This record gives sequence, C-alpha cells and structure tokens, in this order.
Amino acid sequence: MNDIAEYWNNVHKIYNLDNTPYDDWLELFSDIISKCSTPVLDLGCGSGNSIIYLNKLGKKTVACDISERAIKNIYSKFPNIYDTKCFDMLDGLPFKNNSFDIVIADLCIHYFSYADTFKLLNEISRVLNNNGYLLVRVNSINDINHGVGKGIEVEKHLYKMDNGMLKRFFNEDDIEKFFKDFYIEYMKEELMTRYSYDKKLYRLCLRKK
Repeated sequence: MNDIAEYWNNVHKIYNLDNTPYDDWLELFSDIISKCSTPVLDLGCGSGNSIIYLNKLGKKTVACDISERAIKNIYSKFPNIYDTKCFDMLDGLPFKNNSFDIVIADLCIHYFSYADTFKLLNEISRVLNNNGYLLVRVNSINDINHGVGKGIEVEKHLYKMDNGMLKRFFNEDDIEKFFKDFYIEYMKEELMTRYSYDKKLYRLCLRKK
C-alpha cells in the first residue's frame, strides 16, 4: 500500500456511514445524467456523496477509489452498487476505450502534478464515449479555508502540504489549460458548505471534443 492510499484509508475509517454528507451539485446536470445509457463512472467516490443522487435517478454506478476502506464503506452503505474498483488513477483507468457516457470526478483530480493531471485527463478522455461528459469539481484559488497558499508551492497553484500531500488550486485560466480537450459547457466558482468550513470550488460540465 502506498502512502496516499494509506492516508485515504485513515480518512475513511472515521466516516459515519449513516450520515454521508450530500449536496445538490449534480442536480444542475440532471438532463445529461437522465439520458446516460451506460453506467456512470464515479472516480474518487469517497463516502458516496454522488452515489446518493445517482441512485435517486436509478443510474448504475461504477464507484472507484484508491482507498480499500472507502470501497468497503460503499458496499456497506450501497449494497446494490453496480460495481466497484480500487486502484490508483495514476496507474491508468482499468476500463476499455469509449466505455462511459459520463465520468464524475468530484474533488479528486486536484492532487497531482502538472504532468500527472494531464495524464489522468487523457485517461478520462480515453474511456469516455464521443461527446461524453466529465462532471467535475476542483479547488478554487480562493479556497482559503482548505489550504490555498499553505505549504510549499512546487508548481504554480500546486502546494505540498505539511502532511506531504499535494493539493492544486484552479482559476479559470488553469481550467481552460488543463481541460483543453473538452468543451466547457458550464463553469462557475461556488461556495460549498458540506464541510466544517466553507469551501470555494469550481463546478464544471465538460464535453469531450
């Protein structure tokens, strides 16, 4: 087990499965999700925040995470989950080309270097069908409560935190640069109140070019 997987295993040991936090960020894209003809790929599924909404729409979900504990928790809370996978996204996505109409990446793709971020996004594009959608949220450069400006800046807007974790923060220029292989159909900086402290983030709907 690598250090990153161990970190997230420790995080997910303390989650109360009966109180998985939920917010309505996917509801804005309900038309897109409702028309999805494949299972939805949920990368970095965590404690299942997005699965709650996908279940409401009757969608099959492939829940993925680097943490074995997170996947175990998903089975406990969602025993009828369509499928799960435990893997490190930087090793590649274990799916065939053009497998999904929708990929969800909620607060899980802002932990990587410049090169690794592009590597991951290329993999996401590979497994998406033509004109498929990537629904994503990433840290904003205005997210002062959750680490922006803290630690050592190892790349522009990428910081190495005191615990050794990398954390990237985005502005609109960053989004256009990293997601250059997608059409940006929705982009808005928003405030999320799911955590103990308010979080600034970007909510994005991206369509594969």
